[in-house]
Amino acid sequence: MDYTILHQQLASLAREERRYVPLLSNAAALLYHSLPHLNWAGFYLVRRDELLLGPFQGNVACIRIAPGKGVCGAAWQQNATQRVDDVHAFPGHIACDSASNAEIVIPLRQNGRVIGVMDLDSPFYSRFDENDQAGLEEFARILENALILED
Repeated sequence: MDYTILHQQLASLAREERRYVPLLSNAAALLYHSLPHLNWAGFYLVRRDELLLGPFQGNVACIRIAPGKGVCGAAWQQNATQRVDDVHAFPGHIACDSASNAEIVIPLRQNGRVIGVMDLDSPFYSRFDENDQAGLEEFARILENALILED
């Protein structure tokens, strides 16, 4: 997949609106409808001592995630992308959707701290490769530079 157009589309959306609810809502829709073989695309935002469900596309999701819990909690706690070929083999995996088999979670940062994570799930094992990781990490960087977290 060539992520260039996806990055351009996100940058265009970010020029129009930088507040987190509309921007992350459109970013989730853009990911969900542009990338093949996804069953969930969205965001969790750090609120106090947990990740709280943010804008997303897909099935009903877990609402709160503790630090270090599951793939999202690991990405937050380790401040590092987690690319998982088989979520069922991931220690502490949270099964919000039993159809998910692969996942990639990328931290979103501002001012040197993690403010949330971008989470994509797929029903296909090994769905995400190095190209996806690089493209999605750049997508996250565009969001980080644009996002305004206050309402």
